[in-house]
Amino acid sequence: MMNDFELFQSEFKKWQQRFGLIGYTIHFKHEPMDNSFADITTGQVCMSATVRLNSELPEKDILFKDIKRDAKHEALHLLIHELEARARCRYVSPDDIYESCEGLVNKLMKLIPEEE
Repeated sequence: MMNDFELFQSEFKKWQQRFGLIGYTIHFKHEPMDNSFADITTGQVCMSATVRLNSELPEKDILFKDIKRDAKHEALHLLIHELEARARCRYVSPDDIYESCEGLVNKLMKLIPEEE
């Protein structure tokens, strides 16, 4: 049986392939995080990303844990990363761009079905 981190990596890689994001080098970390189930940081120039899964989820958040959903969510962030990086070069506030990207990811989460 896979542990949470193995499942997270497997699901992320599945969505990475499905979205055609094969040019990125992906690094995974399983470490404590503040205020987040998972996150991703990307470098467009070097085509790399670090995807993190929270290893110490607070007790209050355990009921909301969904490893597959979180992996897909972070893969969607990788999908829109180039758009986001380009948008940051424009005269728009970083908060406006973040809000737009997060909204798009949440919409795509609803449109792209989970696999059984």
